[in-house]
Amino acid sequence: QVQLVESGGGLVQPGGSLRLSCAASETIFSFNVMGWYRQAPGKERELVSRISSGGSTSYADSVKGRFTISRDVPKNTVYLQMNSLKPEDTAVYYCNGLRIYSEYWGQGTQVTVSL
Repeated sequence: QVQLVESGGGLVQPGGSLRLSCAASETIFSFNVMGWYRQAPGKERELVSRISSGGSTSYADSVKGRFTISRDVPKNTVYLQMNSLKPEDTAVYYCNGLRIYSEYWGQGTQVTVSL
């Protein structure tokens, strides 16, 4: 069974940085796309960033220039480097892995950006 485990969340001040990790139980090359989503209280889950098996990346407009998605293939891990954090970045962040006919989610990690 595929497992995705997020880590690295925490409490930071505005302008601070965090790096989230998503450790997969299988090679990340087995996923067409891996991505990070977030869900703030009272809001719908939204896509933050994605990386394809070929290495192409995309970002939500709200995080462009501040967040960077990357991967370490031998470690089966995808990262989300978050810089210049804002209070509106506060959310539970979820790792997602997409295959042709399957989708997998991690348990989420809390990111709180507070004054």
